[in-house]
Amino acid sequence: MAGWCSHTGACSILVPMTTNWTPRQRWLYAIKPDSWPKLLVPMALGQAVGVFACASISPGALLFGVLFTVLDGIFIVLLNDWSDQDVDRIKRQMFPDGCSPKTIPDGILTPRTVLVAGLLAGLTAALMSALFGVILDRPLLAVAAVGCLTIFIAYSLPPLKLNYRGGGEVLEALGVGFALPWINAYAQSGEVWAPGYELFAGFVLLSLASALASGLSDEVSDAKGGKTTCATMWGNAWVRRSVELLVPVALGLWFLTSLAGAVPVWVVCGAVIVAGLGQVRVVGASGEAVTNAFKAQKLYKLHLHRAIWYGSLVLAAGLLLNLALT
Repeated sequence: MAGWCSHTGACSILVPMTTNWTPRQRWLYAIKPDSWPKLLVPMALGQAVGVFACASISPGALLFGVLFTVLDGIFIVLLNDWSDQDVDRIKRQMFPDGCSPKTIPDGILTPRTVLVAGLLAGLTAALMSALFGVILDRPLLAVAAVGCLTIFIAYSLPPLKLNYRGGGEVLEALGVGFALPWINAYAQSGEVWAPGYELFAGFVLLSLASALASGLSDEVSDAKGGKTTCATMWGNAWVRRSVELLVPVALGLWFLTSLAGAVPVWVVCGAVIVAGLGQVRVVGASGEAVTNAFKAQKLYKLHLHRAIWYGSLVLAAGLLLNLALT
């Protein structure tokens, strides 16, 4: 279990910049709103797939999707920081100028505050889902919400803590790539499976590419902290090659889904083109994103995220436009 280390004394790496932060600044930093697109984009895609499946829009389902996604995001980032506090501390010690301040090691919030707030966000998400399940007549909504939360618990918390045992990237791909879009599609349509849901297969691969790339900047500190990831097992170059293979395969799956008749071809074509152009930038930035080249890795991940997010949003827009045209 991750250590409950006080942020006073030798185990603290308090950055002077953070000492004068207001409580609002501390909380905004801790919940990482800049990272929310990683969840909001799959939410938008899932909502659009649900609208496509039932040929109507439910404002209540949309409200549920936004509330659940934000609460789920807060649950994930806070408990991930609590779980990773030891390896985060190692990274700050190894690269004091190479990474941003960390919520617990840099004394932005205490470990207990992070843990309690994260658990409250998860509990609120589950209870809110049960309420919306009744309001929207979606009997599986609460169960699905607990399933989404459980995927992260298995990812980062004891006893499984698979993010430390080599299974983190796969769990992230399933959670972000399938579970989150699916629960949004179900909230909209009320259908467990319907035409258009096949698009989630490609999005799972895109989410796996994102999860693999996320481990690049932590390769050395994770290895020192005893954390097993694809980057620590197979290295930087293997991860980049895998990322650059997964994206075109995912786009190919989207195109095959349209050829199979699940969605109109024109809906998918725009998304494939946008994401494909983004992939060109990913490959172009790859050569510089070597181990510990943090700025180059940041640019590499930025291009990757833009390819995934912009392509997925174009796909969502196409699904909605299809409703308007029919």
